[in-house]
Amino acid sequence: METKKSPRQFVYTQLASFFGLVSGSMVFMAFPWLAIQLTGSATSSGILVAVTSIPSLLLAPVIGSIIDKMGRRRTSIVVELLTGLAGLLIPLAAGLWQMTLPLLIAVGVIRSIVASGGMSARKALIPDVAKMAGISLERANSISESVFAAGFASGPAVAAFCIPIFGIYNTFFVITAIGWVSAGFMMLVRVNEVREENHEDEKNLFKFAMEGFKILGRTPSVAIMMVGVMSLAMIYLPTEMVVLPKYFNSINDPASMGLLLSAMAAMTMVGSLLFEKFTKYMSFANVFRFALLGVAISLVPMSFLPPYWLLITFGFMLGFAWGPMPPLLNTVIQRKVPPSTRGRVFSLEMVIWSGGPMISMPIAGLAVDSLGVQITFWIIAALVLTSAIFVSSSKYMKEINTAEFAD
Repeated sequence: METKKSPRQFVYTQLASFFGLVSGSMVFMAFPWLAIQLTGSATSSGILVAVTSIPSLLLAPVIGSIIDKMGRRRTSIVVELLTGLAGLLIPLAAGLWQMTLPLLIAVGVIRSIVASGGMSARKALIPDVAKMAGISLERANSISESVFAAGFASGPAVAAFCIPIFGIYNTFFVITAIGWVSAGFMMLVRVNEVREENHEDEKNLFKFAMEGFKILGRTPSVAIMMVGVMSLAMIYLPTEMVVLPKYFNSINDPASMGLLLSAMAAMTMVGSLLFEKFTKYMSFANVFRFALLGVAISLVPMSFLPPYWLLITFGFMLGFAWGPMPPLLNTVIQRKVPPSTRGRVFSLEMVIWSGGPMISMPIAGLAVDSLGVQITFWIIAALVLTSAIFVSSSKYMKEINTAEFAD
């Protein structure tokens, strides 16, 4: 075990995150694309995303406790290996039977179950490997979320390249291979992890998992940020998962959609890298306000579906504004939550990303099919702007600045 400062374990962890995110963000584009290709309906895309989010939503507290008990490194490896196998069910099912939306949803649910926890485990591991590398949490999270954005930027571009060349079903072989590269890098990580000590509640896994909600209740700075992120996720994410796929599918242009999502994610990477710089001149609360309002102000002109070059330009702005938000949330969690319980809190963060959109995705799909892409996009932009103003003006925003390092 390494005792002196070394960036090696941190680098391995970030490489694992990068390839895991490339694989995951390819699915982010491929699943809705396949659903619309099968049915021609945006509602089907919304239903697919919503239903496949249910397992991760319901299992998140339990997955978090498993991370804390099993270990963050080991959990990440197992999750990536099983997720890759689950991804292979798509071409297998298409080869054995005629692919239908119910069959696609069934396979998506299986994949969602085994995929739960991988990203949460790697996030919870960051303080351990950052300490070994001798870098601050702000810097570590800035790098980590930049890697997240880079992986998220690369995935849609890779998917947009693979779909027209290999076909939508064979693209899932590429997705699996990239995910297993992630598992390979995590196998190289060597780190001492602080785990939850044995106590009576561990005999009841559900009760042990529910401790995550109690921890959240004792850390208002984390709770306030999660409320803001949930409102944004619930309203905005249908844009990328329903509205844009329907629009670009209608003009048969997956490459342009992939480029737009990649451009947004690329600027998210830039914004994440600058997070540490922002915190030198702004409080945590003001960084959060900048992110919320920046996303909203950028989305409004995008909702008018301007010429493609303008759409890309505003996408750059939106991505840049989004960038500081994830490393800020991660930093606050890692400062306030003890290492032995971090897995459960990060899993609750995943509940936010899954729970809100699970409700809004089908609604957005129905709106697109009944009102059209343009009107639905306007409604989403107006709601995002309203939500951003409401959250950023809350008197509880000051709680974000009270985050101190947990023992």
